[in-house]
Amino acid sequence: MIRTYLRSISLATVLLTPVAISAAGCGKSVGNVIDDATITGRVKTALLNDPDVAGLKIDVDTFKGVVTLSGAVKSREEADKAQAIARRTPGVTDVKSTLQINP
Repeated sequence: MIRTYLRSISLATVLLTPVAISAAGCGKSVGNVIDDATITGRVKTALLNDPDVAGLKIDVDTFKGVVTLSGAVKSREEADKAQAIARRTPGVTDVKSTLQINP
């Protein structure tokens, strides 16, 4: 039983150490990295679930709750829709867009 407990602790340490190291290198805490990854996933899911923007190649990046959308869209309406979806996603504090309009 103790051996299993120690293995669990060792496994958790091995798995979380790279996250902590990479987070420290970019000024984020482990909590921020996990939260930002969760927000990114939520935004991507929301975009995929919306028929108006589901087929578009929109990249999503999150840093401290600020979402940046990048990629190409066909119209201003698609860009606006993608930004609106990101804004209403839980955890998002702001949305920045570098979306390019390519008709």
